[in-house]
Amino acid sequence: MAGALDQAEAFARIRLLRSPNIGPVSYTQLLARFGSAVEALAALPELGSRGGRAYRAAPAQSIEREIEAVRKAGAKYLFHDQPDYPALLAQLESAPPILTWRGDLALSSQPCVAMVGARNASAAAVKLARDFASALGEAGFTVVSGLARGIDGAAHQGAFPRTIGVIASGIDIAYPPQHAALQERIASEGLLLAEQPPGTEPRGSHFPSRNRIIAGLAAGTLVVEAAVKSGSLITARLAGEAGREVMAIPGSPLEPRSHGGNHLIREGAVLVQSPEDVIELLSGFDGVPRSTFREPAAAFDCAPEELAEAEPAKIEALLTTAPVAVDELIRQSGTSAAAVQLALLELEIAGRLERHAAGRVSLTA
Repeated sequence: MAGALDQAEAFARIRLLRSPNIGPVSYTQLLARFGSAVEALAALPELGSRGGRAYRAAPAQSIEREIEAVRKAGAKYLFHDQPDYPALLAQLESAPPILTWRGDLALSSQPCVAMVGARNASAAAVKLARDFASALGEAGFTVVSGLARGIDGAAHQGAFPRTIGVIASGIDIAYPPQHAALQERIASEGLLLAEQPPGTEPRGSHFPSRNRIIAGLAAGTLVVEAAVKSGSLITARLAGEAGREVMAIPGSPLEPRSHGGNHLIREGAVLVQSPEDVIELLSGFDGVPRSTFREPAAAFDCAPEELAEAEPAKIEALLTTAPVAVDELIRQSGTSAAAVQLALLELEIAGRLERHAAGRVSLTA
C-alpha cells in the first residue's frame, strides 16, 4: 500500500493524520519528534494532557473502512516521503502528508502550470482558457486546475490528457455534480488528486486547502479571468507565498470579472497575452520568479534534537483569538523556537490552537 513503508507504519500514518486536531504542520512535527507515526500515536494522549485536554486518536476501525473505500474507488495512497510525491508540492510547509489518487501519477512530476479563474466566466474567457491549455499541453506542460465550472473546466478540457484535477472532496465524490463525467475522464486519462478522505463532501474550508495544492504542484499560476474577491486570487496569493510565478491575462476595466487579474498585475503579477508568454516564463523557471506578487510566510525548520520541553500555559497566556506570528511569540516568550513550537503543538492537539496563513496562530475561538 505504501511502497517502502511497512503496513503498520502506513496504517499509523493514515490514522495519525485523521486524528482530531492533527493538520499537515503538526503531523510533520510529530513525525520529526518521534521518528514514526506508530510512536507518535502512542505519545498523543500525553501531549494532549500537557495541553490541558484528554485525547483519543482516530479509531482503528474507521481507518480500516477508509482504506477499503479507497480500494473500492480504484484509488491509491501517496505519502509525502515516497519517491513519486511531486517535488514542487513537497516544498510547501503545509504540503499534504497523504494524498489519494487515480490516473497517471507521472503527470505530477512533469512541468506543471496551474490555470484558475471565474466560475461564471465570460464565453470569451472560457475559449481563451481552453486555447491556452491546449497550447501549453502541446508544449509539454501539465495543466493543473480545480474542476470548478467556468475557467477550470475549460482548462482541463483543453489540456487533455495532460491535466491534473485537484478536488476538495473525497476521491469518490464528484463535485460539482455537473462535472462528474469530466472528473471521471480526468481520473481515466489524466490525474485526479484528493486530500480529503473518501466519502467527504466538500465544505467551504476545503477549497483554500485544495487551492494550496493546485498552486504547490505548479511552477506558476495563471489567472485567466477573476473578480477581486475570489478563490482564484487565493490560489495566486498561495503561489506567490511559495515563490512561484504568478501570471494574469489582462481584461477590460469595464468588466468586473477582469478586475481580479488586473489587480494582480498592478500588484506585481506578470502580464501575459499568449501561451508563448507562459512557456517563456516557465520553461527556464529556476525558483526565482519574475513576478513580485507574494507575501512570504514564516517557515518551520524542524530539527528533532532541538524540540525541547516547553510550557504550554506560558505560551497560551500570550495568545488570544487574534492571529499572531509565531516569530512574535518566540520574541515575547524569551523561549527557544523549538520550545515554542512544541508548546503550540501540544495546544493544537488539545484543540486549543488554530493555525492560519503566513505562519500565524491563535487560540481556538
